Amino acid sequence: MTPRHVPAQPDQFTFDPGGTALLVIDMQRDFLLPGGFGASLGNDVEQLRSVIPPLARLIAAARAAGLPVIHTREGHLPDLSDCPPAKLRRGTPSQRIGDPGAFGRILIRGEYGHDIVDELAPIEGEVVIDKPGKGAFYATELAAVLERRGITSLLVTGVTTEVCVHTTVREANDRGYECLVVADCVGSYFPEFQRVGLAMIAAQGGIFGWTADSAAVLDALAPAPSPAR
Repeated sequence: MTPRHVPAQPDQFTFDPGGTALLVIDMQRDFLLPGGFGASLGNDVEQLRSVIPPLARLIAAARAAGLPVIHTREGHLPDLSDCPPAKLRRGTPSQRIGDPGAFGRILIRGEYGHDIVDELAPIEGEVVIDKPGKGAFYATELAAVLERRGITSLLVTGVTTEVCVHTTVREANDRGYECLVVADCVGSYFPEFQRVGLAMIAAQGGIFGWTADSAAVLDALAPAPSPAR
């Protein structure tokens, strides 16, 4: 396929659509819905929900362009055997992983809250990676999925910018993937973390990857105009 180019930070991002996937990280009800786990921690979920409209447009464009769309969900087995005690004890929240929440047991696989918000639901044939950690590569089949499909570049989206997105991009960088983080399709509960998280990715000549707004990516994914006759 003809390479595509995206104006980005720190410089132009070039990708081959045939070797690129859209990665959608943890757009789950527990994190995004009012009354859910994220809100119970005192967070403003609207900071994350603002990601939904541009990400829905990007997912539709990726599907139309034939890019694989891969979704991830952070969560644990019902018996919590894959949740380290240190993670379970971390912080002083009013509710913890595995506790009953507004949408079922918090971050437990199979519960309503663990699944992806309706607006961004996977369609038949799209891969959904269940991960027990912050990074999408840790204790998952993601690396094997990407290798089987010949993927070398990732368009990275999802939440939260400074935690699961950053961890995944760093893991991907160490594995040799070229990553473009789509700035308005990732979100944080904290505006300052969003700003700094994006700056860190593209710093020092793109130490972890590139950043660009979704409008630029949509332009790159659009079908090439037919030659004039």
